[in-house]
Amino acid sequence: MTDRVIVEADGGSRGNPGPAGYGAVVKDAATGEVLAERHEYLGVATNNVAEYSGLVAGLAAAAELGVSTVDVRMDSKLVVEQMSGRWKIKHAALQPLAAQAREIAAGFDRVGYTWIPRAENSHADRLANVAMDSAGSGATAPAPAPAKAKAKVVEPDRVSPAGWTGALGTPTKLLLLRHGQTEMSVDRRYSGRGDVPLTEHGRGQAAAAAKRLAAMPGLIGEDGEPAPIVASPLIRTKQTAQAVADALGGRVETHPGLIETDFGEWEGLTFGEAAKRDPELHRCWLSDSSCPPPGGESFDAVHERVGNARRDLVERYDGRTVLVVSHVTPIKTLLRMGLDAGPSLLFRLHLDLASLSIVEFYPDGNASVRLVNDISHLS
Repeated sequence: MTDRVIVEADGGSRGNPGPAGYGAVVKDAATGEVLAERHEYLGVATNNVAEYSGLVAGLAAAAELGVSTVDVRMDSKLVVEQMSGRWKIKHAALQPLAAQAREIAAGFDRVGYTWIPRAENSHADRLANVAMDSAGSGATAPAPAPAKAKAKVVEPDRVSPAGWTGALGTPTKLLLLRHGQTEMSVDRRYSGRGDVPLTEHGRGQAAAAAKRLAAMPGLIGEDGEPAPIVASPLIRTKQTAQAVADALGGRVETHPGLIETDFGEWEGLTFGEAAKRDPELHRCWLSDSSCPPPGGESFDAVHERVGNARRDLVERYDGRTVLVVSHVTPIKTLLRMGLDAGPSLLFRLHLDLASLSIVEFYPDGNASVRLVNDISHLS
């Protein structure tokens, strides 16, 4: 019997809080052989409660095996940092779970905690999803955990503009991150609904943005919960968003309203090729927001779609900070709404790949644009 094992644990919540479950697997550190698996549906709980529950279950399974050394590996930066003693545990719901984990860990000679990317935690993630899927199968669940209050996060080193604009209430802050480089953007081609992945350079841009965002105040709430991360459903935005989620210990949700413009028959063409193919329509499209590409979507239609998405986000995450990972046109559109500007802004505003912009929307209808096209993390 081995004396050293690896515990991989994960947890998730479909709604945060919502139907939640955890998964944990114990492996022989030398051979990788699976020695034990655990998963359970928790009822209604948050992501972090589920992740801590997975840790407790994994440590308990390792204790049953009578081992002396445990290497815990999780993709939750929050749990790893808190259990390592580098971050404080402020959320009341997490404190008893952390205490339970420490009590079990005290029975081993050594326990170490290491953060790993989500892709390397797929076994535990699969078990957590099995647990969450059991919610619809009639499985018995423990009593639901109490829903957490909405986190209202502030940046202590920044001053709110509300004092001189007259805006009332706590704003919903949208951090707008454009996706990283793709092969289409290298060649400056129309890239709308085509589902192209990031290049190697684009993945590096996403990692740089993730590093910057992980160090920003306000992305982890006072309750220990990472800010929501909402992305366009296309692969280039989901890859960019996942890099940030891995750094924060959060999860990526998608919203169809954040997808890029449908460029129709111009998809994949360069600007020059589209202008040569449809000269009059292309000239119209570059100056009139009501002109759609052939078989595509006008900027006016994008404005309406993104406006609906903004209302959804503000209603769902009222008063919170939200990371939105999207494309150039939807981000320009959200900034246009924040500035209460006309459609000409779309043709005059430049946004770099992997750039960060920030806009706040107040409950009284006011808004404040705090940052536009910041790429300092890429230098």
